[in-house]
Amino acid sequence: MFRNVRRMIYDLIEWRSQILSGTLPQDELKELKKKVTAKIDYGNRILDLDLVVRDEDGNILDPEQTSTISLFRAHEIASKQVEERLQEEKSQKQNIDINRQAKFAATPSFALFVNLKNVVCKIGEDAEVLMSLYDPLESKFISENYLVRWSSCGLPKDIDRLHNLRAVFTDLGSKDLKREKISFVCQIVRVGRMELRDNNTRKLTSGLRRPFGVAGTSVL
Repeated sequence: MFRNVRRMIYDLIEWRSQILSGTLPQDELKELKKKVTAKIDYGNRILDLDLVVRDEDGNILDPEQTSTISLFRAHEIASKQVEERLQEEKSQKQNIDINRQAKFAATPSFALFVNLKNVVCKIGEDAEVLMSLYDPLESKFISENYLVRWSSCGLPKDIDRLHNLRAVFTDLGSKDLKREKISFVCQIVRVGRMELRDNNTRKLTSGLRRPFGVAGTSVL
């Protein structure tokens, strides 16, 4: 409430300076005065103060020179305008809250950080290590693969990334939090000959991708 009133007071101070400057055209001056009086009436309403009855130009009606019926009708019009303003403010606030909730729901709620230290698996050839998230109940992957190319020497093929094999899975949103189970799956694909024991140079093949191993663990 304090912030709302402070914001309205700042607006009134700014508008007052514009009115006193004497540089506004008559039509703009008239619209600005209506804006000022509407802001004052709105502020009095949210502070539970008395409603000031005004004429069409925003001037306060004199009860000594205005009939009771005219005062009553002016009071009804002013009350209706203030209530419409309150409903408009309430509707805008609800729309903002809905948009915030929708934005929050569409934003990933949490992420999974993975740091690959080593691949303890005797492969014998180059390999590709693929890591991803998997829903075992729906039998489908729910994230993209994090790929690391591993050499036959037991080190990453990109040696500059030896101690920097990190990935963050940010695909987990509110929908994924409702899943009963999520697994972290690691797949190893051997890249090389058709058969490891194939030593016949005439039949030797290279660059073939063959499934080699798989492992998984539950993360949710």
